[in-house]
Amino acid sequence: MAKFKYEAVDSAGKKISDTVSAKDEQAAKLALRKLDLQVTSISSAGSIFDMNIGGGGKVKARVSSQDMVIFTRQFATMIGAGIPVMECLETLAEQADDPGFKNMLNTITADVRGGNDLSTAMGKHSNVFPDIYVNMIRAGEASGQIDTILDRLAEYQESTEALKSEIKTAMTYPIISIVMISGITTFLLVFIIPKFEKIFTQMGVPLPAPTKFVMALSRFMTNYCYIIFISLAVLIFGTAKFKKTEKGRRVWDKMMLKLPVFGNLFQKVALSRFARTFSTLLRSGVPILGALEIVSQTSGNTVISDAIDASRESIRQGDNLAKPLANCPIFPPMVVRMIQVGERSGALEVLLEKISEFYDQQVSATVDALTSLIEPIMIGVMGFMVGGIVLSVFLPIFEMQKSIGKK
Repeated sequence: MAKFKYEAVDSAGKKISDTVSAKDEQAAKLALRKLDLQVTSISSAGSIFDMNIGGGGKVKARVSSQDMVIFTRQFATMIGAGIPVMECLETLAEQADDPGFKNMLNTITADVRGGNDLSTAMGKHSNVFPDIYVNMIRAGEASGQIDTILDRLAEYQESTEALKSEIKTAMTYPIISIVMISGITTFLLVFIIPKFEKIFTQMGVPLPAPTKFVMALSRFMTNYCYIIFISLAVLIFGTAKFKKTEKGRRVWDKMMLKLPVFGNLFQKVALSRFARTFSTLLRSGVPILGALEIVSQTSGNTVISDAIDASRESIRQGDNLAKPLANCPIFPPMVVRMIQVGERSGALEVLLEKISEFYDQQVSATVDALTSLIEPIMIGVMGFMVGGIVLSVFLPIFEMQKSIGKK
């Protein structure tokens, strides 16, 4: 039996955080549903996957998303070549670099050799194999198309990683630029400006308004620098703690979608993730209600999760999928209309894939546009900040030269 930490909401709307013991994550969720609890998050009681290895020691498996992409692609290629599952697992375990991951694959191999399904064996390691992975493998086992399912999983993970890479590209440049601008400005105000202030004071030079402002800002930064940094640290820590609460996560997600410039990008990313995950699950044979539950958990945004949960309830009551999505402003009319057409025609997964491809292209175009736009803006901001400080220092010097010239 394993122990799982969970957060859930009871029938009265009260939030509950506790632990539950079960053989795997699926069993834990089922046990909580029987208690009339709606699970919002669940994870292993350990933050990472601990495994016993020979000699009684323990090793911690840290499997990156990139490693999982490589593992799934290699697994899919070997299965597609006709190599038996057991032999595939043994080969993949032999070439795994991380000792924890190697031991986990050996454990899965032993479970499969002992008569367990591959999906059941993987489901015991939910920190490495999420719900979408396990459910798709289970659907592949039921349909006898494990090779096709692994191919789809590999494609899904590769597309997800490519999307993450584009977002990192869009965010890295402005973050680095802001840090550099802040660092240079702070250095000038704290270490350089005070020296000029002493010179001007000793010489009794009259200071123009811009210079007085910069000198005052320098004195404030010098005297209260530690307060500023402590305040920033408290703000960052407080925001991180607030985001971990249910209310904080909702506020944060809504705020991210309303940000100027970047809000539109985050919306497109969320829609692409929704459509890709939903399409992949449906194409793999996962029932629509189960697929919606997984999509809700992996959406990465509570606004979309709420809309998906409403759609799941709508389908459970015999209604359609699109109607609740239309009430959520994050879903554009085009997406809702395509989902309606997909429901009527029985080709929902095909149209969802088209939506995902469309928004992938939109994300790439938006990232390119942002990158080309942010670079000159940041250069302009840096020039204004540093140039303004330098100019404020030279203004009194220019005045001194004029006075000397008149004499």
